[in-house]
Amino acid sequence: MASLALDKTPASDSSVRALVTPEGVDLRVHLATFSERGIALMIDLAIIVGSLIALTLAVASVFSTSEFGESGAIVQIVWLLGFFVLRNFYFTLFECGGRAATPGKRLMGLRVVSRNGAALTADAVVARNAMRELELYMPLIFLISRGAGIDALIILSGIVWCGIFVLFPLFNRDRLRAGDMIAGTWVLKAPKQTLLPDLTSDRPSMEVQLVFTTAQLDVYGVKELQVLETVLRTADAAAMTAVADRIRKKIGWSARASEADPEFLSAYYASLRRRLEQRLLFGVRKRDKHDKT
Repeated sequence: MASLALDKTPASDSSVRALVTPEGVDLRVHLATFSERGIALMIDLAIIVGSLIALTLAVASVFSTSEFGESGAIVQIVWLLGFFVLRNFYFTLFECGGRAATPGKRLMGLRVVSRNGAALTADAVVARNAMRELELYMPLIFLISRGAGIDALIILSGIVWCGIFVLFPLFNRDRLRAGDMIAGTWVLKAPKQTLLPDLTSDRPSMEVQLVFTTAQLDVYGVKELQVLETVLRTADAAAMTAVADRIRKKIGWSARASEADPEFLSAYYASLRRRLEQRLLFGVRKRDKHDKT
């Protein structure tokens, strides 16, 4: 129920993509624009440069009052170490976090996700950011380096190289970097949303009539609860029927009488949510149906 598959059907809005669950739930997502990703990158680069400047000033102030000789060389070594760490781990560490976004992406309301709908893995994050060396750092080094003594053809080849990687997102439908294509990721808009009404209070429930066992509730986890909430809020009759039938089959529900699909789903949602909250009080978090905790 939690796994997702990509729906290739084009949408009317060129930035919209559809992630469809096995139950037929259409989860619409919006791709980040080229300009949004560019601004986010500029913010992140500004943070990196600002951090390097602060590090340089801090180290210089420490060694300027010390008795160590060759303080300039020490400052340079520390700066190079700081630059190495930021250059290689800044993007990776932030995107491996729970928000899957660097500070720049968070300010722009963006996040990195897996294109197949699965959970974003550390391997994918490392792969997409390893390509940044070819996509960003090498072109920047080339552009700021002097061309004295370099053949014009080599300079032209370098400019073309830079253009290919820098403008690569403009020439594919999903606005993917080369790193995104290799890692199987894309960058989506993740706008802040206002708190929606509680489904357990704004819908009539059949909890009194429908009683689920602990085993039936422990089949699913937080991820499935979120998918079920999406189904209830969307209120699509066909999706509700498909999801209700799948849940009944999965949990072995043999007590079906005359309950309608919306009432069954509402009752199961409320019971599952309460069960997950109770387990969380004891420090047990069941992430999805594959989590055996």
